[in-house]
Amino acid sequence: MDFLKKLFPASKPAASQGYFYAFTVRCPRCGESIEGRVNLANDLSLSEDGSGFYVRKVVMGSGRCFQQIEVELTFDANRRLQDKQVHGGTFIE
Repeated sequence: MDFLKKLFPASKPAASQGYFYAFTVRCPRCGESIEGRVNLANDLSLSEDGSGFYVRKVVMGSGRCFQQIEVELTFDANRRLQDKQVHGGTFIE
C-alpha cells in the first residue's frame, strides 16, 4: 500500500482564485446566466504578435437550451485582461 501512496501522492488543494479569470454571460434564447472561467496558467495561447495571450471559450447552459456562446479574451504579457468579446450572448458585469 505504501508503494501506491508514493505513486499517487495526496492531491493538492485547489488553486486560489488568482489563477483564474471568471466571467458570466447571459443566453439570449433562454435568459440563463452561465458562469465560465479561464485558467491563466494553462488555458492561454500566445498571441500572433507575441506581446500577450489569447483564449477562446465556448460555453453552453445546463440543459434548458443548447445555445453555444463563444467568449474571446485577450490578455497582456502579465495576464491582465485587455479585451473581451462575446458572440451569441451578452456579458453580465
